[in-house]
Amino acid sequence: MEIMKPAAAGTLESSDCMVTVEPGQGGVELELDSSVMRQFGPQIKKVIAETLERLEVGSVNIKVVDKGALDCTIKARVEAAVFRSNDITKDIPWGGAIQ
Repeated sequence: MEIMKPAAAGTLESSDCMVTVEPGQGGVELELDSSVMRQFGPQIKKVIAETLERLEVGSVNIKVVDKGALDCTIKARVEAAVFRSNDITKDIPWGGAIQ
């Protein structure tokens, strides 16, 4: 899936994350700011990368501000931001086609 326009999903509340996506220049450029970076930074990056791969996103600038979100929350926020960037608002395959 191609990132068509900038989009965001999530909040900056505790146990959540804010994900912002923009069209990329080729490849995945990730900017991650997390309150639990030292403990879970590699796992957060892995969840983001796997979710983008499942959505077949190959070119994106993605910024994630994490406030201690669980993996399932990070995945849902990345999915929502990508779908919003493509104006997909109906028949969203939450957890279906992208598992």
